[in-house]
Amino acid sequence: MARSPLAALAQLISEQETTILNDWLELLAAAGSLESGRIREAELRTQCGTFLKLFRVALTDGDTDTNSAVYSGVRDNLSELSRSRATHGFSPRETASFIFSLKEPLFSAVNRSGKFGAAEVAQFIRQLTLALDDLGLYTMEVYQKSREQVIIRQQREISELSTPVVKLWDGILALPLIGTLDSERTQVVMENLLQTIVDQAAEIAIIDITGVPTVDTLTAQHLLKTVAAARLMGADCIVSGIRPQIAQTMVHLGVELNVISKATLADAFAVALKRMSKAVVTVKTVTAQSS
Repeated sequence: MARSPLAALAQLISEQETTILNDWLELLAAAGSLESGRIREAELRTQCGTFLKLFRVALTDGDTDTNSAVYSGVRDNLSELSRSRATHGFSPRETASFIFSLKEPLFSAVNRSGKFGAAEVAQFIRQLTLALDDLGLYTMEVYQKSREQVIIRQQREISELSTPVVKLWDGILALPLIGTLDSERTQVVMENLLQTIVDQAAEIAIIDITGVPTVDTLTAQHLLKTVAAARLMGADCIVSGIRPQIAQTMVHLGVELNVISKATLADAFAVALKRMSKAVVTVKTVTAQSS
């Protein structure tokens, strides 16, 4: 049974594997893959060698359809590599060049062999181009999805860090908000506040919006949801940090918070202490007079 042309190409890659691998690594190094320090040369060589072997095995089966079952190992390898590079901060260019830079070494190997006619060489180059282009696009798709997941996770972590619940006094909590208050962040705010109310057995929660740049109808609704949730847990809320500009905007919008509001956190804290029948007083030092 005659061997398929692609099987012959796979045999050629096997025979010149070391040369192809060295040429590939030189191109990657010239493109700056090692300059960032995110990957060492030995690790990059291992990645290239693994991919080249998997790609050769897929070609041995006489197929260039990268969506076929014979390319499952190749796709799995690229998926792992792309996710790793997205996590470690590699640029899209660095990730895409891993695949696209393999074209030139493979084309050179085909031309060097002297085993094929002009028509076969042209056909091989065309097939390799289509296969590597598809794999390059697949690599970028996985990379982009992984980057989006990293960004979403970072945004969630930042959101959690930017909504701390502070204990000001026994039974009094403060929730300083900084930045835009959207639906997702409101959920985080509610969860943190409600859990702290339970843990601290708090009676009053002060929501300080000094760091919120603007308050529109949607932001006001989010605040009301937070206040309502806190009340269901048995804690009253006081809103502080409403600046004159924000107050005017809320009046124009017809927004009513239906909750006690104060200009500063200090004023809100004073109200909270008064509600709990407590007060902060100045202690005067009495100097004893000698008899």
